[in-house]
Parts: sequence; C-alpha cells; structure tokens
Amino acid sequence: MKKIDWYFDFISPFAYLASESLDRFPAGVELRPCPVLFAGLLQHWQTRGPAEIAPMRRFTFRHIRWLADNNNLPLTPPPAHPFNPLKLLRLCIALGSEAAVAQRLFRFVWAEGRCSDNPDHWHALLTELGVDNDETCVSTPEVKSRLRQNTQDAIDKGVFGVPSFRIDDEIFWGFDSIDFLLAYFDRPELLRSPGMQAVDDMPEGPGRAL
Repeated sequence: MKKIDWYFDFISPFAYLASESLDRFPAGVELRPCPVLFAGLLQHWQTRGPAEIAPMRRFTFRHIRWLADNNNLPLTPPPAHPFNPLKLLRLCIALGSEAAVAQRLFRFVWAEGRCSDNPDHWHALLTELGVDNDETCVSTPEVKSRLRQNTQDAIDKGVFGVPSFRIDDEIFWGFDSIDFLLAYFDRPELLRSPGMQAVDDMPEGPGRAL
C-alpha cells in the first residue's frame, strides 16, 4: 500500500484547496495527515510567505479566488490574514490528526470565514467537535511537543512549504502539484527520465549579490 504524508497549516489558502482535493488520490492509498507550523518552515529555510510581500499578496488572493471559483469550491476568507494558526493546529493534533478533522478545520477558516481568535466562533467549533475544555485539549505539553516535532520532522525530510505531499521520499509542493503527484503515482519512472535527470543535475550558478 502506498503511503502519502500530507503536510499542512491552516493559515494557507492553498492548503485549504488541497484539502478539498483529497478524493482525487487513488483508492487504497494511506494518507497520513501531518499538521506543521508554516512559520517554522519559513524560519528554517529563511524564506517569506506570499502574504508577506505586498504585490505577491495581492496576486495570491486573486489567484486563490480564481482557483476556488474554477474548481467549484466555497471560499469565504477569514476576517484577516495572516492570523495565528496555533490553536487550530494543536486542536487537530489533539483530535488525532485525522483527515476529516483537518478538512473540517480548513472549512471553518476558508469556507465559513471564521476565526479561532473569536470566542463565539471558537466555542461553536469546539461544541460541534465535542470538545469540553479547549485549554486542556490544545495546551497540553504533549500536544505542543507533537506540533514542534511534526515541524522538525518535516524540515528533516526536506519539506519547505505547505501544502506538501511526500511519497517514496519525493516531495510534491502546492495545490497545483497534485496532478504531478498523480502522474508520478501512475508512473514512478517519471522522475528517472532523461529530462528530469537533466534538471536534477543542473549546476547551480552564482547567487544574487546582497
């Protein structure tokens, strides 16, 4: 049975779109959801998120709007972005990091436009999920440690952004990489073709002057 590790953070609208496309994976695939802190990946790889660069932010949310409409997916953005995703990530872990839970939390943010910092929104979500005490659920040392470990494990495996999917030690990054992943799933030799080998072996030129 093929296994696919799915790395995500609820702060990412692209990760939301990917979460609504999981039914595209072949039957029999074992999907292993892995919540990670996107900010931790950015810090490690010394990069910036698209929402942190003003012209890129404008394009990104236009693109998200178009992708959602083009794929018939509901989209109601949260009240503000970026936001702190820690409570959502920890809640997902506390509830077992199941795919259905992750999808529900993504929809809470990106389909319903709600926010974990809003007490009414948060209480309604916890009630729906049958969680009695959010402090006990999302603030335990075990849950916090698991999120840190998930993020470090992702970094150790070469994950640099969300959403990412890992299969056979290969990383497929982004909502728009799902077609690429499915092609690889059908033809693993795809990444061993002469063309792929050529780009893998392309020498690195001089870096930009700072």
